[in-house]
Amino acid sequence: MLLSLLQKEDKYYFLDLLRQLLLVDGESSEIEKQIFKKFKFEMGEDILKHRSNNLKTSQLIQYFEDKPQSVKNLVFMNLVSASLRDEWYNVEQHSLLEEIQNAFNISDKKKVELVKIVYAERDLREKAKRTINE
Repeated sequence: MLLSLLQKEDKYYFLDLLRQLLLVDGESSEIEKQIFKKFKFEMGEDILKHRSNNLKTSQLIQYFEDKPQSVKNLVFMNLVSASLRDEWYNVEQHSLLEEIQNAFNISDKKKVELVKIVYAERDLREKAKRTINE
């Protein structure tokens, strides 16, 4: 959501961090591959040239630490959204999200606000699907 607002380099680092989040528990499933493609598609054409780097998760997190808080909030919100797309609770993903939240200085109050936005978007998407299919 709103990933097109990121700068080109930020998009690249976001995708690499997203990949780390999706792979935190090992090999990626078909659903996780689809999630990655959806987020990549949302970013626009300038992301098509992206080639994954070999940075560690800690280095990717560190890249965003010096970014404006709005960028960190946007990145975190989309990582939360990605983690919820496959309908499975994953302890490793949850732990990584907590690590990112702390590194990005996102308060619990702000986290709740961002998660509410993620759920509102999901609810709207589901309502649209039901309405279309009636």
